[in-house]
Amino acid sequence: MSERLFGIHGAALELRSQRMGLLTSNIANAATPGYKARDIDFAAALAAKTSGAGTDQALAGNTLYRIPTMDSADGNTVELANEQLAFAENAVAYSATLSFVQGKVDTVKRALKGE
Repeated sequence: MSERLFGIHGAALELRSQRMGLLTSNIANAATPGYKARDIDFAAALAAKTSGAGTDQALAGNTLYRIPTMDSADGNTVELANEQLAFAENAVAYSATLSFVQGKVDTVKRALKGE
């Protein structure tokens, strides 16, 4: 039922939440020697999720290690400015998707109340 009600937005919200966790982990480990930054190929993960894959399956094949612009001496691949930008973009997209889903929920509530 949620797929019919929310369409692609329910899956997008779930994947954006998972991506937020990865980006947060990257930022938190910016000074950890040997840490390898990861991100989600969002479009590919969303396509997998909407074609019936579970969240874990959609993420498994679409979580990639970042290739840094400049290598660091300690092997850490986190480039803090890039991670912060990706985090901000993802947060805006998450908020927009959440607003859309909330609008759908409010519409259903009004319909159930007979308004």
